[in-house]
Amino acid sequence: MYLNYFGLNDNPFSIAPNPDYLYMSPRHKEALAHLTFGLRESGGFVMLTGEVGTGKTTVSRKLLQQLPDNTQVAMILNPTLSAIELLATVCDELGISYDPDKASLKYFTDQILSRLARNHQSGMNTVLLIDEAQHLMPEVLEQLRLLTNLETNREKLLKVVLIGQPELQELLKRNELRQLAQRITARYHLLPLTAPEVSAYMAHRLDVAQGDISIFSPAAVRTVHRITAGIPRVINLLCDRALTLSFTKQHAVVKKSVLLAAGEQILGEDVVSQRLRGQQTLWMMVVLIVSVALGFMAGRWYV
Repeated sequence: MYLNYFGLNDNPFSIAPNPDYLYMSPRHKEALAHLTFGLRESGGFVMLTGEVGTGKTTVSRKLLQQLPDNTQVAMILNPTLSAIELLATVCDELGISYDPDKASLKYFTDQILSRLARNHQSGMNTVLLIDEAQHLMPEVLEQLRLLTNLETNREKLLKVVLIGQPELQELLKRNELRQLAQRITARYHLLPLTAPEVSAYMAHRLDVAQGDISIFSPAAVRTVHRITAGIPRVINLLCDRALTLSFTKQHAVVKKSVLLAAGEQILGEDVVSQRLRGQQTLWMMVVLIVSVALGFMAGRWYV
């Protein structure tokens, strides 16, 4: 609706996972480096955690793009499964044919282990990626650990990538999962974007859509970080709504007042007020600390 008005050829803040708009912040690059290193090690698991909307899917897509061509990948996007259902899904993802009438943990495990051995003999790597892994039940995680028992003298034949929210970290602290936790060769917790990264994120997406960050006033850009706390998905929702409101009001640029109104529509007035107050409180504390330090130094000089 606002694309022609602002001279854009596409929606720069769509929440659809369009690879053209992929923005790898320094934090995302660091997360990718940790996972890539972990997959090269001899262990069976690597783990990426982060709050909702921080870009875990972005990192996982980039990771899959960088895997060698001789890699077979199985992806599980809905892990709310029983152990036997998960093994059946792994078989489906790896293209393993099976007889449903023989379905059992042992049967599926034997089928998967046989495929892993054949892949290894033919020079193929096998990677299992599980999104929303915080929903996995402990017994399912234990079954995954058992799958990684097949190994050569140098490496595991199955590498597992666990991607989930912070609850996944708590889940792996359970006593019955300590063996699995010890097999995680790389783990990274993805934090939200910083204020400079938010500005760079917005500029990147607008540039891809043939636009420019000058569409947003400098005050509006600063306010984006304050309202969204640096969560990319929330940034997209907020900026899209702000552009729509600015078009409706026929403003040439997105003003701070319009951005605040968009934030109240997206997050609620109470959330926006709370985050703005939190930022003001932080600045007041900084000013107070600096003032006390300067006063102390002045007092010492006077004496």
